[in-house]
Amino acid sequence: MPAERHIRRNVRAHDGIAAEYDAIHAELLCPAEQQRLKLKLKWAVGAIRTESVSGNRPPHALDFGCGTGNLTRLLIEMDFGVTAGDVSTKLLRRVRDKLGAPAGMLETMRLNGYDLAGVRDGTFDLVATYSVLHHVADYAKIVDELARVTRIGGVVFIDHEATGVQWSDDPGWKALQAIASASAPRTSWWRKLLQPRRYWRRLRRLINPRYQSEGDIHVWPDDHIEWDIIDSSLRKRGFEIILCEDYLFPSPYYPQEVFEEYKDRVRDIRLLVARRSSPGERSGK
Repeated sequence: MPAERHIRRNVRAHDGIAAEYDAIHAELLCPAEQQRLKLKLKWAVGAIRTESVSGNRPPHALDFGCGTGNLTRLLIEMDFGVTAGDVSTKLLRRVRDKLGAPAGMLETMRLNGYDLAGVRDGTFDLVATYSVLHHVADYAKIVDELARVTRIGGVVFIDHEATGVQWSDDPGWKALQAIASASAPRTSWWRKLLQPRRYWRRLRRLINPRYQSEGDIHVWPDDHIEWDIIDSSLRKRGFEIILCEDYLFPSPYYPQEVFEEYKDRVRDIRLLVARRSSPGERSGK
């Protein structure tokens, strides 16, 4: 599918669920995930080496694909001025209404889905994106753009993207998914009758087996996030990978005792943090 169609579909999908986005994605806002995310974001902020964090000017962050502002909120709490960007104007409106940030702490930016045209090189101390790249048609180009707009000494924070274990023959992953399937709540037949969207989605998948209601693109065995591509894009811009950490996402369909049993055996999600070096650092001077 051409990139233009992917982008239009993503815009329609996220405009359509903007009002109920937090309820649909309650698992992303669960206490365990929020605690992990806040700790890792603080770690990444501590790794920034730009002039801004030395006190010369307030640090500035980009939340790329901000949704309803989960990362944006955490960054504002860390005294960052934040530019929250998304392709959905309705989600951007939710961010403004929901956060009510102090003057000068928050601005929103409508993304075009292709690049960050109009944003100057080296604008941000921190560029963060969470569960977004698999929605982007050309994620390698977007990672290059995220790197371009990061200052020397600044950090790129990429979180909640699949490691690839989902498309492997890993027995632990398969066992865990069987448990999750058995634990998932069942919808009664009469409730299904009251949810015609279920049938519409099923029909769409008959027409297009790769149809995803929220516009996911790179979520298939033969088309998923490839981390060597991301690594290469960052290194070409002079970044050093300073943290690469895989973890098991705490799905609400995993009983707590099951999660504890599997969290060190199966790691389905990756966090990657990279810092931009100066030319002198790259040349070893």
